[in-house]
Amino acid sequence: MECGHCCNYSWVDFVFTVLGIGTFLFDLGADFWVAAEFYLQGDYHWFGIVLSFVFVSSALLQMFSWFWFKYDTELENFKPRTTTETLLLANGGRCDRLKLLHIFQLGFFLRYVTAIEQGFHVWWKKRNEPGHVIYLTHDLSMLRLFETFSESTPQLTLMIYIIIHNNKAETFQWVSITACFISIAWMVLEYHRSLRFFLPEKSKLGCSSSIVYFLWNLLLIAPRVGAVALFTSVFPPYIALHFLLLWAALLLWAWAQHTDFMDSGPGEWLYRAMVALIWYFSWFNVAEGGTMGRSLIYHTFMAVDSSILLGTWYWYRDPIVTDHYVLPLLLALLVSYLLGLLLKTIYYKLFHPKIWQPLFQAGEDVPDNLVYRSLSPTDALPSVINKRMGALANSFYFSSSMQTGGKTNGIEINAIM
Repeated sequence: MECGHCCNYSWVDFVFTVLGIGTFLFDLGADFWVAAEFYLQGDYHWFGIVLSFVFVSSALLQMFSWFWFKYDTELENFKPRTTTETLLLANGGRCDRLKLLHIFQLGFFLRYVTAIEQGFHVWWKKRNEPGHVIYLTHDLSMLRLFETFSESTPQLTLMIYIIIHNNKAETFQWVSITACFISIAWMVLEYHRSLRFFLPEKSKLGCSSSIVYFLWNLLLIAPRVGAVALFTSVFPPYIALHFLLLWAALLLWAWAQHTDFMDSGPGEWLYRAMVALIWYFSWFNVAEGGTMGRSLIYHTFMAVDSSILLGTWYWYRDPIVTDHYVLPLLLALLVSYLLGLLLKTIYYKLFHPKIWQPLFQAGEDVPDNLVYRSLSPTDALPSVINKRMGALANSFYFSSSMQTGGKTNGIEINAIM
């Protein structure tokens, strides 16, 4: 595989990083606006729930960011690359300063500031090699994924439930729904960009693959959010019990898959807890081998669970209030789910390249998400190399059942390394 494509950092990458912090701040601002409106209206219950989503999500992000920073700064060849990093991390006591920043919930913003500063130097001033900023942006992609499913998706579910419960929608609620949708959409787009980044140049995918990937993810997330919101509208106290029971079962499933993402035992359990939270809303592959079987089990189980939630809502709903939209709503959720599955099948049949030789030779396959903690495996001038290098590309694209050589989707793939 040619090195050049993995080492490029263009103005598009820089703009994506800037827009990333923009979408995050818009979502955060909408959350605080919603919380303020609920407080002023005397809805202290909703006020507390909205703020709990924000602060719990922020605490989770800071913990992941701290674990990663702590590991990175302990690497032998780690050194500050930007003015921000130099001020905060140079000389002694850098871990103490980092810890303080994360306690004050500023670690995530530090990552964005350093990524934007480093990206500007790489793209505009051509001063530095791009390996470091690529490393930073991949970490940010994973953190945005965590933020989306720990805050934006639950917040979207809550807003839909409140609208159904009150049978009306106010302006700030629509703004919140818009912000959550943008956050989810951005996460899906960034996730696929990171996946495509690790493909060899001759296996690069076109925009059509991103569009299909984007659509099937949103079409599968939407009915799940709708099912949870509708069930909550008839049994508000029981949704917490439902979530805890299902989350615990999914946590055990994550543990059974022997994930190895973090660099410590406590960090690994934190990661598994996050994976279980993501699985409550959407599929996310975390281990090598047997992906199709696990995906089939997951979608079957979640389809049954969502059907039970929707059936319960239909049985206990207020027919006077809901009769005029119940059938179109249920039909829309069903069509969205089936269309999402169809587009997912189309993506894997027509667009998804199967690399017939691992992108990263590490003795064994690695899970699809771990690459976010790494540089490209072909980065010519890496400043910090993470042991999880190449993990996402291996799991998402590498097909161990194929023999080396041949064609996939009309693309010849031979001797990638």
